[in-house]
Amino acid sequence: MSWAETDWQPGATGPLSGLRVLDLSRLVAGNMTSLQMADFGADVVKVEPIPAGDPLRAWKQAGVPSFWKVYGRNKRSLGLDFRDPAAGDVLRRLIAGSDVVIENFRPGTLERMGLAPDDLLARHPQLVLLRVSGFGQSGPYSRRPGFGTLIEAMSGFAARNGEPEGPPLLPPLALADMIAGLYGAHAVAMALRARDAGQGGQVIDLSLLEAMTSVLGPEALDQLLTGVPKPRVGNGSNTSSPRNAYRTRDGAWIAVSGSMQSMAERLFHAIGRADMVDDPRFRTNADRVAHRAEVDAAVAAWFAERDRDEALALMDAAGVTAAPIYDSADIARDPHFRDRGVYVALPDGDTGASVQHSPLPRMSATPGSLRRPAPGIGEDGAEILSEIGFSPDEIANLRKAGTIA
Repeated sequence: MSWAETDWQPGATGPLSGLRVLDLSRLVAGNMTSLQMADFGADVVKVEPIPAGDPLRAWKQAGVPSFWKVYGRNKRSLGLDFRDPAAGDVLRRLIAGSDVVIENFRPGTLERMGLAPDDLLARHPQLVLLRVSGFGQSGPYSRRPGFGTLIEAMSGFAARNGEPEGPPLLPPLALADMIAGLYGAHAVAMALRARDAGQGGQVIDLSLLEAMTSVLGPEALDQLLTGVPKPRVGNGSNTSSPRNAYRTRDGAWIAVSGSMQSMAERLFHAIGRADMVDDPRFRTNADRVAHRAEVDAAVAAWFAERDRDEALALMDAAGVTAAPIYDSADIARDPHFRDRGVYVALPDGDTGASVQHSPLPRMSATPGSLRRPAPGIGEDGAEILSEIGFSPDEIANLRKAGTIA
């Protein structure tokens, strides 16, 4: 099965049409924030350091900058030599014409560039400034580099992830950055709502560490209540049972969640273990969590005797919450993903076709759109500068001096 083909919609609009977002960030978190806004109509001007551009361009698969293809879509690019003294004037004029500025420099860098937030707000009182950093703009760790890996380690996530007897596991994707990026878009939307209500602009201090800890649930409260950190439980759960990934006879994996009492009872009946429903070891969720290994052994034995499709059909017939564990190849074969348009194939000048996830969330009246592919470094520089008052001669001189790409 191939993804449904569609085309770019350069004239599409959205609920954020008319907003100018100046994205000075690098890598994932800032790009994730501006992507959400770009998908819903905002004019995102991506200012990239030359000559290499955003470091996302270096994250390649088969020689193709796949991360940039996704996170650079719907944006325009201006390549700028930040070290050139003339770059300061370019940035100030860009900021003056923007509603939102996103930056993820190490705390203090913006101030050293002569762009201190207090000064920016004094000159542009309606400006929304999103400052993304690893540890926040204050505190003992504020000046540390804020790579997502460090955050995933220090937030408590890695310590909770992995098998009980194995090492802590870091995620195989930029999880902390992506979560922070979603928080960033949410924060900007709230700040713009406040601005439009007459409260003016503001500075948003977004810490990857705080964003990551917020999605870990009641970890701090549980530590306080029990006096010990929660242990790693692999694919299991500290709070419900049965909940795990079980291997089938043909080597596939199926995830099962019996987090509700009725669901656990259905599962026990489905696997021919109705005796477990009234067994005092498994009668309540708390009982099952205390005897999680025994529960998992019974469920795993049943799955191990059946192939995936048979096991899933029996689970479905019994009304049990179970699902196959997919990789990207499985996803490409599943009709639900195609019917919903989760991914679509679009024309790409470099590769012929580019597969992209559709804009989220799905809005009935003002949906997101795919207006343009990710730009080359500085592809839109002359157009952007002319819009903020630079003359053709000024643009030519900036280009000749190497200030812009």
